[in-house]
Amino acid sequence: MSAARADVLVIGAGASGGVVALRLAEAGFRVVCLEQGDWPARDGYPGPKPDWELQVMKQWSADPNVRARPADYPVNADGSDIVPLMWNGVGGSMILYAGDWPRLTPSDFRVRSLDGVADDWPLDYEELEPYYDRVARELGVAGLAGDPAYPEGPDLPLPPLPLGDGVIELARAHDRLGWHWWPAPSAILSAPYRGRHPCAQWGTCMQGCPEGAKASTDVTHWPRAVELGARVVTGARVTRLVRGGERLVRGAEYVDRDGREQLVEADVVVLAANAVGTARLLLLSGDSRSPDGLANGSGLVGRRLMMHPFAVVTGRFQRLMETWSGNVGSRLHCLQFYETDGSRGFVRGAKWSLAPSSGGPLNAAMPARAGAAVWGPGHHVSVRERFGHCLTWGIFAEDLPEEGNCVELDSELCDSDGLPAPRVRYAISENSRRLLAFHVERARESMLEAGAVGVDTLNPMRSAGWHLLGTARMGTDPATSVVDPWGRAHELDNLYIADGSVFVTAGGVNPTSTISALALRLADGLVERRSVQRVPA
Repeated sequence: MSAARADVLVIGAGASGGVVALRLAEAGFRVVCLEQGDWPARDGYPGPKPDWELQVMKQWSADPNVRARPADYPVNADGSDIVPLMWNGVGGSMILYAGDWPRLTPSDFRVRSLDGVADDWPLDYEELEPYYDRVARELGVAGLAGDPAYPEGPDLPLPPLPLGDGVIELARAHDRLGWHWWPAPSAILSAPYRGRHPCAQWGTCMQGCPEGAKASTDVTHWPRAVELGARVVTGARVTRLVRGGERLVRGAEYVDRDGREQLVEADVVVLAANAVGTARLLLLSGDSRSPDGLANGSGLVGRRLMMHPFAVVTGRFQRLMETWSGNVGSRLHCLQFYETDGSRGFVRGAKWSLAPSSGGPLNAAMPARAGAAVWGPGHHVSVRERFGHCLTWGIFAEDLPEEGNCVELDSELCDSDGLPAPRVRYAISENSRRLLAFHVERARESMLEAGAVGVDTLNPMRSAGWHLLGTARMGTDPATSVVDPWGRAHELDNLYIADGSVFVTAGGVNPTSTISALALRLADGLVERRSVQRVPA
C-alpha cells in the first residue's frame, strides 16, 4: 500500500468537489481528489451521433444500474418509489443534468418557522446569497434579474437563452391567468464566456454537451484547479475513511484500476460524493469506536433522504415548434404555487419548469411520452402529432425529510470491488402525493389556456431521482444533525461534507446552484480558519 499526502483530500469530482478544489487551490492548498470515474471525452458524447437516442437507453442512461460502467456502483432501489440517478466521473452528475440553475427561496430556509414542519436551516438566504452570485459568475449562468419570486439581486453574467417557439404562448397564458412566470436561469452559455462557446442548439444536454456550453466542473473548475497544482486521481474507488487521532481522520483508502489498495493521507478530508455515495462511505467506514458508521453518533447518517417527487404534464399543440433543438432544460419557470396555502390540504409547494418535449422521433414514439395507445394502426399519426409539437411542465415537488427514507448498506448486492452497494428505501408521502395532484391539475389548466389540443400526464415518474439530498444534514445540535453549519462533522474536527447530503429540507427547485454555493462557502471557511484547523500529527 503506497501513500500520498495532501493538505485537503476531496472525494468526488462533481459539482461540490470541483468548487471546493478550485477555491482551495487558488488559496495555495495542496489538493488531491479521488474520483472513481474518468475525465469525460467531449467527442464521445452521443449527441452528434445518429444513434444517440439508442445510446441514451443504455450507455448514457442516467441510471447506474442500466449503464453499468466499471466506474459505477449498483444501487438497490427495489424498495424505493423513486430510482436514484447519478453519473460518476470528473464533472459528476452535471455531465447529465439539464443545466437548470434556480436558487432556493428565502422561505425554504425557514420551513419550521413558517409552516410548522421539518426544521429550519442554521443559515438563511441572505447569508448564502453572495455565494450564489459568485458561483453564477464562475459558471457563466444565463438569465434575467428581477424575478418577483426572489429578492432583488444583481444581473446574471449572461442574458437568458432563447425561449423558443411556442414558449411565449405559455407566458401569455399565465398573464391571462394572473400566474407567475419568468425566464429560467440556466448554467448554459447564451454568449461566449471565458473562452467557452455558447449553446449550439444540439438538444442533447442530458447526455453531455458536445459544445462545452453547459457548465460542468470538468469544464469550469477542474482545468484551472489542475493548473494551480490540484491532482485528480481517476479510477479510484474509495473503500473507507481512515481514523487519525482523537476526533480526527487521517485520510482515505482506495482501490485503483489495477485492484491495488492505496492510501492518501491529508490534513482535511472533504466528502463530495452525493447524498447516496457520501452516506454509503460513512457507513462503510465504521469501526470499533463507531460501529454504526463514521460521524454517526446522531444515527442520522443515511437518514432523511429527499429526492423531489416529479410529475410531467405535456401539452400537444397544432403548431410545429421544432422542439428537438435548443436546450432541453427549463425555458421558463413558474413559482405561482410554491408557498404553503393551508386551503389546499398539504404544506409546501413545487416549481414548474417548462421544457420542450425533447429528443428525436424515437423519444416521441415512446409510450411514456405518447400514451398507452401509441402502438398499432395509429402509431405514425401519434408520432406526427407529438414530434416537435409538445411542451412539458416538469413539476418538482418538495418532499419533507423523513427518517424512514434512507440509504443503507445492502447485505447481498456489491460493486465490482466487492464493497456493499447502497440500498435505498424511499416512499412518496401522502403530503407529496396531494401536492403533486394539485400541481398537475393546475399545469393542465396552464396548457389548455395556452391552446393545447391535448394534455398527457405522468404522475409520479419513478425514474426521476436526479436530486439526491439530506442524508447527513447540517445543524447546530450534534444529537439531531451530522455536520455543523459550515459542513464540518460534529464528531470529527477535520472531516467536512460539501454535497447535497447536508440539506436540511429540499425546497422544490433543482439543487445544484445551492450545492455549489454551500461548497464555496465551506471552502471559504477552510481558507479563513486554516491557522486554527485541527489536523493529524
